[in-house]
Amino acid sequence: MDQKQYFLQMINFNRAAFDGSFSALGTLQEQAERMAGTVLDQATWLPEPGRRAINEWADACKKGREEFKKTVDESFQKVEAYFKDLK
Repeated sequence: MDQKQYFLQMINFNRAAFDGSFSALGTLQEQAERMAGTVLDQATWLPEPGRRAINEWADACKKGREEFKKTVDESFQKVEAYFKDLK
């Protein structure tokens, strides 16, 4: 097996490791978001601007997580394409 194949295997391994870790962290974030929602529903003392700020923060975290995943996936594709195109 040549070096190009080793690098492609390494890239695939790193992609799988990242995807697994990212998925686990995404699940953790979603559970925390649901728990925060439950707490917000029960916290009648919290004013509406505070509730809105917490909901906007959760939405920003979710959007940031999606953008990060998209960027990492694109980077893996570029690196993989580079090694596939090597002669």
